[in-house]
Amino acid sequence: MKTEIYQIDEVNPQSFYIKLASDVITGGGTVAFPTETVYGIGANALDYKAVKKIYEAKGRHSDNPLIVHIHEASQLKKIAVSIPPISEPLIRKFWPGPITLIFKKSHAVPDATSGGLDTVAIRMPRSNISLALIKESGCPIAAPSANISGKPSPTSADHVIKDLDGKVNMILDGGNTEIGIESTVIDLTEQIPVLLRPGAVTLEAIQNTIGEVNIDPSILGNYSELSQKSPGMKYNHYSPNAQLILVEGSESNKRKKIGELVEKLIIKNKKVGVMTTDKSFQCNAHLIKFMGSNYESIARDLFGNLRFADYYGVDTIIVEGIDDKEMGLAIMNRLRKAADIKVVT
Repeated sequence: MKTEIYQIDEVNPQSFYIKLASDVITGGGTVAFPTETVYGIGANALDYKAVKKIYEAKGRHSDNPLIVHIHEASQLKKIAVSIPPISEPLIRKFWPGPITLIFKKSHAVPDATSGGLDTVAIRMPRSNISLALIKESGCPIAAPSANISGKPSPTSADHVIKDLDGKVNMILDGGNTEIGIESTVIDLTEQIPVLLRPGAVTLEAIQNTIGEVNIDPSILGNYSELSQKSPGMKYNHYSPNAQLILVEGSESNKRKKIGELVEKLIIKNKKVGVMTTDKSFQCNAHLIKFMGSNYESIARDLFGNLRFADYYGVDTIIVEGIDDKEMGLAIMNRLRKAADIKVVT
């Protein structure tokens, strides 16, 4: 398959490229495109055969549900049933934006899209490119992250090209994504809403909007085979090619332990990379990447830094953990799922 690649303006998406991409979608093909979170690989969410192409391109397990993207709230009634009143304040406050809501699905949604579940995950992105493509296509678009399944999510078209060139019909290059990690996911099919995946819309912001919210145990590292309503809950995700060691604890203890681990690995002739929040951190690692000074910058560059370390050819990446409050919960959720080894000092 030849993949067509077009550069497109996020602020004012060129209608010509949007029309080309929408023709691919309506024709049963796949298009990788930017959202405000990460790049997605999209297909007509209501077309069983088109959705299967997403799984094939990514190498994704068929029981791993996809998020369905819409461009206006009126589309909800076509793909979801039993829409609870508690969804209304969330939709008013956070859509368009990086939050996905889970409802009972309608008969219009094929099992391929929902991973065989009776629920459907729905989001209205705020990216101008995303919204224009969904509107022009005239159908909801199923779009998981546009990467090889299990690897770090793509935050630039270059990441998508590396993973999926020759596996999708088209890539829309809209530059780097704004947020850098996937959307928050809230299950609204339970009596008390459940946070299934943290993201840029924080748990605190959701609680301030609707009150009580339960947290799925998998977010804190207690993985359950029963927790499958959201993408990324059952299988390993976000993992670089290199071994990833996550170090948590107090600042002084973390950095001391990182230095010790670097020395041990170098003795074993390993090429080592370190990701830290300390600009002045020094050690004998082959690569030291500054992760950022706040949650937003750390999140925006997280997957890019993991991919860069792989590009640099390190054998092991040692990552300094951060506080898991506010958006830090989402960052640590990704790192804990990606980690081969977790060290708590």
